[in-house]
Order: sequence, then C-alpha cells, then structure tokens
Amino acid sequence: MHSATHQAIDAVWRIESAKIVAGVARMVRDIGVAEELAQDALVAALEHWPREGVPRNPGAWLMRTAKNRALDRLRRDKNLDGKLEQIGHDLQAQEALTVPDFVDALDEARSDEIGDDLLRLIFTACHPVLSTEARVALTLKLLGGLTTHEIARAYLVPEPTIAQRIVRAKRSLSEARVPFEVPRGEELAQRLASVLEVVYLVFNEGYTATAGEDWMRPALCDEALRLGRMLAELAPQQSEVHGLVALMELQASRAGARVDAAGRPVLLLEQDRGRWDRLLIRRGLAALERAEALGGALGRYALQAAIAACHARAPTGGDTDWKRIAALYDALAQVAPSPVVELNRAVAVGMAFGPAAGLEIIDALRHDKSLQNYQWLPSVRGDLLAKLGRNEEARAEFKRAAGLAGNARERELLLERARG
Repeated sequence: MHSATHQAIDAVWRIESAKIVAGVARMVRDIGVAEELAQDALVAALEHWPREGVPRNPGAWLMRTAKNRALDRLRRDKNLDGKLEQIGHDLQAQEALTVPDFVDALDEARSDEIGDDLLRLIFTACHPVLSTEARVALTLKLLGGLTTHEIARAYLVPEPTIAQRIVRAKRSLSEARVPFEVPRGEELAQRLASVLEVVYLVFNEGYTATAGEDWMRPALCDEALRLGRMLAELAPQQSEVHGLVALMELQASRAGARVDAAGRPVLLLEQDRGRWDRLLIRRGLAALERAEALGGALGRYALQAAIAACHARAPTGGDTDWKRIAALYDALAQVAPSPVVELNRAVAVGMAFGPAAGLEIIDALRHDKSLQNYQWLPSVRGDLLAKLGRNEEARAEFKRAAGLAGNARERELLLERARG
C-alpha cells in the first residue's frame, strides 16, 4: 500500500513541482528558498498520505502546504511588516486573478496565476547571470522535476558536479538579486533568447549525445519538448517560441528511424521514413504555421524548422527540395551567422548544386579555430570528397573525424565510412 502511495507521490511531484516552486517563489522572491519550502511540502506528503490516503487534488494540497510553510517563514522574517504587506498583495492577486504586469511585453499571454508564475520561473532559471551549464541544470531541476541523479546520468557528469552547479546557481541568483519577474521591452528579447537556448541545448544533447555509448538520450528530448510546449502556451505571441517547438517536434519525429536494431546511427537520407512519427510531424508543421502567421521576418529557430519541414514533407530522400533548403540556409546565415551554419549550408549546397560547390564552402572553413575539434567538419568534407571520387582523401577525413568524436556510436559510424 505504501509503495503505491509513494509511486503516486512521485508521479504527482514530477507534474506539479514546477508550479509549486513558482507559486512559492512569487511569495518569497528567492528560488532557492522556494525550492526548500516545496521540498518541505513533499516531505509532509510522504508523512501524511500513506496514513490518510492521497487527497482528491494532490497538487493543490502540496501547493497549500508549501505556501503555508512560506507564510510561517515570512512571519519569522525580521522585515515582518513589509513582507506581510507583500503577501497581502499576492493573496489578493490570487483571488482576483488579475492581468499580469507583463501583459504589455507578451501581449495575450495567459493571465492565470499558475501560468504567470511558471513564466517568471522559466525566465529566472535561465537568467544570463548564470553560466550555460548552470542554466541547463537549474531548469531541468526546477521545471523538469528531474532529480540531481537523473540530470547527472543524462549528461554523464558526476552527481556532485551537478549538485554544485545547482547550489551555485541558486546562490548566484540570490546574491545578484535577480527579480522574480518576466522582463519588459528590449530586455525581454535578450532574455527570451537565453530561455530558448537552454531548451534547445537540452533537446540537442538528447537528440545527438556528445559523449557516452548511446547515440540518443530520448528522456532529454522529451523534457525539452515538454518545456517548449509549456513556453508556447505561456507566450503564444512570440514567433520564435513556436519556431523552436516546430523545430523540436519535426526533429523528434525522426527518432524512431535514427538508430537500427543494434542501436547504430542511421543517417537522414538512409532512414526508413515510414518510421517517422506522423503525429509529431503534424504538430511541428502546425507550430511552424503559427510562427509564420505572427508575421515579421523568421528567426533562427523558425528558419531551422522550415528546413526540417522540407525533409518532413519529402516522401523519400530523393524528393527533398535541396535548393529551397540551401536558400533557407542562406537566410539563416544572415540572421544567425556561425561556422556551424556555414557547415550545414555546405551540405545543402553540395546536394543542390553538386559536391564541388559544397566542398568550396567547406574548404573556406578548414582553418576556422572554432571548428578545429568539431568532428562534423572532416566528416562532411570526407563525404563530399567521396562523391567526387577522391577516396583516399575521404578516408583520411573520416579517420580524423572518428578521432574527434566523443560519442562511441558516432565514432563507429565514422570508422565504418573510413573503411568503406
């Protein structure tokens, strides 16, 4: 009986923890303290529910308990009068369900209290004052409901390292007095970029793991998709949010075809498209339509989603509209120029206009310092050389790429290409 109750508590916590932390953080204005109080509520559930049974609305029970703990803590605060006045305003806001104070920045963002608090939590956890690694760890902990052990296992990092990142992140937010709010005006665009970057970093680590034995880590892809969909609900007027969701949905649709029965990678043009998830493709195309319908120039995520849509719409690899993909990469290079974008553009140009045209772009990148240890540069160059019949040069490039690969499955694939 207790085992079933504990399983129920675990499931409820995974779903409700972000809302509880967000709701309490609005009262105490400190994410670290809010998480402690939410954990206190979880401990109370572990004490009471096995004896009394799981309540009809377990999420509300946890929220109420956590907020009561917050009130107790604030009453003990030396700034009692000022804090109680703030609490009074918050409690009035709960009852009135007022329009959020950042509605001018997000237009028609959802005005329900939980949605507002979650949006504040996302922007706070992804604040640029934190390192990228700290933002990722804190976001997965607070918004994903993952344990420190789960995050460490997903990233193949020692658990104490992840724990230290999370502790330092919460301390940094507190010391920097980062406000628990959604930014306004120009700052909104900058901070939104940080939020989207974190979500996409999580997705990419799941989609193609940088290290370890597995080519993919589906749990991270799922977590990023959940965060992206949540963000799209909370900020429906932000084109790039829908662009990112579209990109992740379309890329995730290929997951079932990206590895064979032995777990070995299967490259895009060799995948069985019958195994692509049609539901995710429909969702991705719908999200892309929403991004486009909001008007204005497409951003980096929406442009990448448009590229992914070209692949999704092609019945076979041979039907892919590579000229359109090359044109979209040209646009992406204008919006978000980077050596990696140029590398991908080289692939598209090579497919659309012949391997020699692609190789010309690649050779211009060979001395870029940021790509010196990036395995996909020699890998792409090897592929283009092989298509031109320059097989010995191609083998040397594939061997070099394999030496740079941190992922075991990726290394095997590159060595196989070197042998072939």
